[in-house]
Amino acid sequence: MIRALSAALLLASPTVATAQAVDQAPAAQAAAPDVTALEPQLTSIFDAWMKQSHVPGLVYGVVKDGRLVIVRGLGVQDVATKRPVTADSLFRIASMSKAFTAMAILKLRDEDRLSLSAPAERYVPEMRGWSYPSADSRRIRVEDLLHHTAGFVEDNPWGDRQQPLSEPAFTAMLKAGVPFAQTPGQRMEYSNFGYATLGRIVSNVSGLRYQDYIRREIMAPLGMTVTGYDVLNGPQERRALGYRWQDDAWVREPDMADGAFGAMGGVQTTANDYWRWVSFLLSAWPARDSADAGPVKRATVREIVEGSNFVSTVERPSASGQMCRVATAYAMGWSVVNDCEVGRIVTHSGGYPGYGSIVMMLPDAGVGVFAFANRTYAGPSRPAAQALHALRQAGLADERPVPVSADLARAYDLARTVWKSSDPARAPLANNVLLDRDLKRRRTDIADLKRKVGACRTDAPITAISAMEGHFTWTCASGNVAGRVQRAPTPALSLQVLSFTAANP
Repeated sequence: MIRALSAALLLASPTVATAQAVDQAPAAQAAAPDVTALEPQLTSIFDAWMKQSHVPGLVYGVVKDGRLVIVRGLGVQDVATKRPVTADSLFRIASMSKAFTAMAILKLRDEDRLSLSAPAERYVPEMRGWSYPSADSRRIRVEDLLHHTAGFVEDNPWGDRQQPLSEPAFTAMLKAGVPFAQTPGQRMEYSNFGYATLGRIVSNVSGLRYQDYIRREIMAPLGMTVTGYDVLNGPQERRALGYRWQDDAWVREPDMADGAFGAMGGVQTTANDYWRWVSFLLSAWPARDSADAGPVKRATVREIVEGSNFVSTVERPSASGQMCRVATAYAMGWSVVNDCEVGRIVTHSGGYPGYGSIVMMLPDAGVGVFAFANRTYAGPSRPAAQALHALRQAGLADERPVPVSADLARAYDLARTVWKSSDPARAPLANNVLLDRDLKRRRTDIADLKRKVGACRTDAPITAISAMEGHFTWTCASGNVAGRVQRAPTPALSLQVLSFTAANP
């Protein structure tokens, strides 16, 4: 008989931020919306998954507009003592560590201390004698390591167990070289070895151990005071111990010390620390004019969604559980997922002996969900996706509207003038417009449509697609009019698209 956790739901006190380490997007300046009404539903989602997956303990958090608006601990961090999981319980987050390594590389690039397009062997001399799979193979670039396109074999079964490898042993491994699965740059294949190599680059370029560099330059400025890599020298009473589910019981996984492969999976953190990282990342959206206040520039943070163009498309459950085709590309320490219901999700999971974790962010909505669990490879991806969908359905994770630029507002005014006069020549038209359909026919089109729909109210706001394009809908006596304006790419305002069509009410 399967033995499941029967203890009552153990809740940590919610922690709400009162001060920010970084400048937030404009939406974050307003009072945080009340999401607490959704908390019982989200907790039920994670609790059901935890019990079904035989997970001793879990903590999840919701970040919205720069604040930790929900955080809850469920179950226990230690099966023997029954100590409950709280927002201060320490979990290893496995491959979610890669995001910190990638950010360190980008920060060093910003400081002109390395180049992403440079051969990795420039910064790791041990790679210079490697044998490549063909005479015409190009050398591995730093960006190949970031995108998992260096040609290495997928190494999840092996890589996780290299965590405690010493630096001298890793140096010897690098000198010996590695076999290749394919030539560099040809396709994406997930490589823990590649991210361990990025950790060596951080150390060599910065002159610090990569762990020390990341803690000093990224974690500490964000107020992540207990996050780090050395799990054996921290507060042991706060650790969520790692377990596997075996023979209908939880079996303690041996701890792995910090080592050379920590750059790919060694971070240990708490919900009360990790939310600051999520908040910092989300604060990079949208682009704006205010000064940068974080440890890395906002424009650099936004690069984490720039994938390597090796996009995979698979049929799988969307955020709501409905089957749909989902496109995914690996970027810089993150996967970028085009979910058919929720939209763009920036995410990474973590799987490790004793632990499973997930973070999912909607950067265009300023919302993120993360969760940590203490069972081997038990990544809570499914409940995190369900939580995102629940937030979106409740109107708590809507994408921020694109602001209407002054020129787009002017273009919309011109559309009103054209409609009122039935004369497109009243607007500054780009040279393609009358070549695509002559002025006489365009005037006739507008007159015919006006007779069909009758008088229209033209005071509806325009919805911006970008600073140069928008669409609108007018309510008319006998129907609706859908319109679109789009500027041409010229300094002086001219319209390359000006359209009016009948639309159903």
